Amino acid sequence: MLKVNEYFDGQVKSLALNNAEGQLTVGVMEAGNYEFGTSQQEEMTVVTGALEIQLPGETAFTTYTKGESFKLPAGIKFQARVNEQSAYLCRYFD
Repeated sequence: MLKVNEYFDGQVKSLALNNAEGQLTVGVMEAGNYEFGTSQQEEMTVVTGALEIQLPGETAFTTYTKGESFKLPAGIKFQARVNEQSAYLCRYFD
């Protein structure tokens, strides 16, 4: 069954699924500044738009655009800046 997730008063929404490729979410973000936390290792791929990401210990944001991916370790909080509506695919790993 698909699971719908909504965060930041509806500014971020995603659909979660489990299939042969594993646990995934496909989501969209409105323009804004967000702080997310991870409970397990993740890999995010930008589907459209751009995400500016700042990981713990980094002093600058890194911009990821359509087709680019980045990995997030488990148990962290990270900052995301979004300047236009953007979409992403997130894969989760144990």
